[in-house]
Amino acid sequence: MRLLAFTDTHANKTALNRIIAKAEKYKPDFMVCAGDISMFTKGLDKCCAILNKLNIKILIIPGNHETPEDIKSVCSKYPNFINIHSGEFSYNDFSFFGWGTGGFSFVEEGFERIAKQFKKVFSKKRKLIFVTHAPIYGTRLDDLRVNGLGHRGCKSTRKFVDEMNPVLVLCGHFHENFRKQDKIKNTLIINPGPDGTIINVD
Repeated sequence: MRLLAFTDTHANKTALNRIIAKAEKYKPDFMVCAGDISMFTKGLDKCCAILNKLNIKILIIPGNHETPEDIKSVCSKYPNFINIHSGEFSYNDFSFFGWGTGGFSFVEEGFERIAKQFKKVFSKKRKLIFVTHAPIYGTRLDDLRVNGLGHRGCKSTRKFVDEMNPVLVLCGHFHENFRKQDKIKNTLIINPGPDGTIINVD
């Protein structure tokens, strides 16, 4: 399965054009947005209208620049957008599970409640892809030592990754770490950046 993943475009026209070019060149099975497609909702509708014309299904979660209601609204308006915040989307033997918003807390109690429910129904025969906005704690993607802050990712999602061993995690939020990758055991973790990253998942 081929994915074109992106995050934190913040309605930037250059980033959108680069994503479109990659979509047309590589023809991914799905596109995945890990949040902050807009600038505090400015440009949200316009960006979604433009990307919707690609006729590729786009799985999306809210970042800290959108609310879950914002994303739910554009997904109801544009048929190629699929809201996976607090939910699951299945394709062949893959399951996408999403959690958006936030990005500033070590502990996300709302996520922990949703994750507990998800773990009860998830079949481990399926390959899990986890999409979240905040970076995973203790990885290269949440490391802000350059700013004197150290690891500032989410510990709640780190626990989920440790327990569930997804094949892939997509996250964003920290612009300093665009396009960085890391691994936790066999889990590949990527901040795909605003220009989009092609990822092939077996």
